[in-house]
Order: sequence, then structure tokens, then C-alpha cells
Amino acid sequence: MTSLGLGATSALADGESLQGTLVNGSQPVAGVVIKVSDESGGPIGQVTSGADGKWSVPVKSAGTYKVDLDTTTLPQGVTLTNNRPSLTLTVFEGAARNVLFPLGAAAGTGEKKPQVAGTSTFDRVSGLVYTGIHLGLIIALAALGLSLIFGTMGLTNFAHGELVTFGALGCFLLNVTIGLPLVVSAILAVVLGGAVGWFQDKIFWGWLRNRRTGLIGMMIISIGVALVFRYLYLYLFSGDTRQYAEYVAQPGIDLGPIAVAPKNLVMDVVAIVVLILVSLALTMTRLGKATRAVSTNPSLAAASGISVDAIIRLVWTIGGALAALSGVMLGLFQGVNYQMGFQILLLVFAAVTLGGLGTAFGALVGSLVIGLATQLSTLWIPTELKNVGALVVLIVIILFRPQGILGRRERIG
Repeated sequence: MTSLGLGATSALADGESLQGTLVNGSQPVAGVVIKVSDESGGPIGQVTSGADGKWSVPVKSAGTYKVDLDTTTLPQGVTLTNNRPSLTLTVFEGAARNVLFPLGAAAGTGEKKPQVAGTSTFDRVSGLVYTGIHLGLIIALAALGLSLIFGTMGLTNFAHGELVTFGALGCFLLNVTIGLPLVVSAILAVVLGGAVGWFQDKIFWGWLRNRRTGLIGMMIISIGVALVFRYLYLYLFSGDTRQYAEYVAQPGIDLGPIAVAPKNLVMDVVAIVVLILVSLALTMTRLGKATRAVSTNPSLAAASGISVDAIIRLVWTIGGALAALSGVMLGLFQGVNYQMGFQILLLVFAAVTLGGLGTAFGALVGSLVIGLATQLSTLWIPTELKNVGALVVLIVIILFRPQGILGRRERIG
């Protein structure tokens, strides 16, 4: 199904898979053997690149896999320029992971010898630490918006994940279907996400608030809203995992023991800058002080002349924009899928609760802890169970500090 012009960008495998395109200069390289195995070395699949240079190996589930390029099958005069024919990569749930093997002209003639690359424990831990921080920053953008909404309304919004998905799908529509550059598409998607947040509160949540609907009732309604949007995305977008038209596969930059794609470094910088700016705005500007006043005591804030509805609407706008930005980055990180927001929502809730409900800096700290715990737990447990590690950390900290890392104790009664 490809409604609204959201056609597939390639004919590669759906669901979890490893895929790539072998190119020497501008020419596809055919006949190269790619082998995929699991962490224990068990064979998963073997494929030969086609006439267009494309190859794809479906995998049984999310997890960490080893991809080997048989350098003896490369055409005469073509070599692997980074001397890394063996890569260890993580495939996320429902995502197709792109693999890059940079090819170029051989420096000289002669027999090619296959290169053997190993991955030490230190290298793997270093890679997981970076991936955990990167994922934590993406989670933090969504968690900050969710925390702000909870802080001003007291609403646990289960539809927040669909705002994340909206950002990714909106960027995909603008970038792939319409053909705008990815950077422009991302900016427009964030603006649209903020607009959707504003309209949600103006038309729907504000109306429920004025009717004095209870928070439990609104929470249940948010679950229904999430289901409606999720299946609307499925109807319009189909269940395939797609990729943006740009920056899908990039050669990594060696940073000590790890190799990081430039796009990931750019995303990290953008996320850090946005999180700092929003957090400082909440603490240093008049609107930020008004927001904190509404969060602390809405009735007293209204008596002081603050428009509570206007502040809450502003928070929904900021929350929608942050969620959309998180979706754009998540789509660039692991592909675009109609349920990507739902899949990350549990981690977002865990980050907000762990950092302290309603606190901006707490959402950031909690997200980094969750991101690191999620990735580092794969050192001991299967990758498909990695979310359990994050939830165990959440449970342990909440047992000893119920208000979260940066939350304040509240007196009950």
C-alpha cells in the first residue's frame, strides 16, 4: 500500500534486515559475496550483490550481527578502502540496517588477501556507550516535551509517541515524496509537529480541560487517540520500514576505538543545543517563569494574571516540536516505521519517571541513563530483551528514590 504518494524507496527486505549497495565510484559492483552471522558465529545468511550492487539479508529478530564481505570476490582492480571487511552492527526492531563497505580502485595489482578484523571487548563497550548516549539524546527530546506537558497539566499522555512518529513520517513525505532536501524537510517537520501540538490543545485537550474532564479520563482518552493515529499511519504509510533519501549510509569517522557516522555527530550536537536552549528558556525567560508558575500552582498563577490556557498551549506547541525533532532523528538513526513512536514510548516514560516527573533537566538525565542501560545491557542479555535492562534500572532507582533523580519529594496529606 502506498497511499498519498508514500511509495517505497527500494525493493529491499521488509522488517529486520541488513542491507547495502556496493558502488565503486558511480558504478555498481556485482557478484560480491556478503555473509551474515549472529554474535555466537552461527550463520544467518549469505547473499551475492546484484547487477545494481544491492544486497539484503533478512534476520530473525532485532539484535547484534556480524557482516563479512568476502574480499576475494571483489572484481579485479577494486579494493575495500578502509580495510574493514568485517563489521559488527546492531539491528533495531522493525528496522532495516544499512551497511556501508566503501570500495575504490586498488593501489596496485596483485593477489588480494582477505583482511581479518576483530572486535575487542573494549571496542564493543565503547561502541555501546556511544550508541547509548546517542539514543539517550533522541529519547531526551521526546521526554522533555512529555515532562513539560505532565508538569503543566498533570496528564500522562500516551499519544505522545504518535507525535514522534508524525515528525518522522512528515520528514519522509517532504524529503522522499516531494523531493525537498533532508535538512529543509526536517525543519518543516519540526514546525508541523509544533503546529499539531498547538491544534491538539486548541481543539481537543483544551476543550476537555474546560469541561473539567478528570486526569484519569483524559489519560484513557489519550490511549484511544494514540491508537487512532497509529492505525491511520499504518493505512497511509503501510507497515514497511523506509529510509530517507539522503545520509542513509555514511563512512564512519574513526574516534579512537569507535567509528561514528558524521550524521550521528551532527544529530548529537543539534540535540544538545536544543535541550540546553529549551531548559535555559524555562529557567531564565518570563515565559519560562510563567510556565513553572502554572506547573507549581495553576490557581495561584491565574490569580496572578497569568493566562493558564495560553501557557499550556505554548507547552503543547514546544512538546509537539520536540517530539517531531526526536522522530526525525530516530528515523535517520534506524529507519522510518509507522509504530516507531509507540516502540520508544516506554523508554520515554521510563526516562521521565527516572529523571523526575515535570523536571526539564531530570528528563535529560533520565534519558541518558535509560539509553546507556538499554545498550550496555546487551553485554549480558539478548538484544531483543535490552529494554528490560532499562526498566530494571528504573525499578531500582524508584525503590530508593521515588521522586526520581532530580525530582523533589512531595508531601501527601
